[in-house]
Amino acid sequence: MTDDQTIMIDFGPTAHRVTALLSGVSDEQLTAPTPCGTYSVGDLLDHFMGLAIGMRHAAEKTTVTAGPDAPAPGQGAADRLDPDWRQELPRRIDALTAAWREPSAWQGTTEAGGVTMPAQMMGVVALDELLIHGWDLARATGQPYDCDPRSAEAIIGWLSAFPDEQRPDGAFGPMVAVPDDAPPLDRAIALSGRDPGWRA
Repeated sequence: MTDDQTIMIDFGPTAHRVTALLSGVSDEQLTAPTPCGTYSVGDLLDHFMGLAIGMRHAAEKTTVTAGPDAPAPGQGAADRLDPDWRQELPRRIDALTAAWREPSAWQGTTEAGGVTMPAQMMGVVALDELLIHGWDLARATGQPYDCDPRSAEAIIGWLSAFPDEQRPDGAFGPMVAVPDDAPPLDRAIALSGRDPGWRA
């Protein structure tokens, strides 16, 4: 925490869990379905590659419009996935995590994907992308996944702010009902519009 108004959340625990999944993804699984709509595993990994850069630049409050360090436009696409993703994606996630550890990342306003919002809100959006898509990848590839309580509660608070009728188009699916005593991760997953019981 940098002052009474600025609350920082360390991406490290979530980033570590996501990075640990990558070595468990086989080439044969790249075409497998995921809980994330029509995304295959390969599509999801390409999305991860772009969002890691885009959300890093949001933290740094910089914009890259062209070149190898620019996030790929639009949705993830397996046919665009960098063949070196197993080495490159951990580097990008590490850079994303480091960028959001800077107090300045959480101050003022910033932009990502053409959307401008308060930096504190953008930080939670970035964490949401990392945590929820990490769960997507784990379920699609049959790997265990958990998250630290602080990250889960931040995501629950963010997603709870959007009733179904107010959800941004394409951002989340309809909320899924879970028991009141469901674990925090299950609650976050359900609020994102996914079934916590989804299996490949």
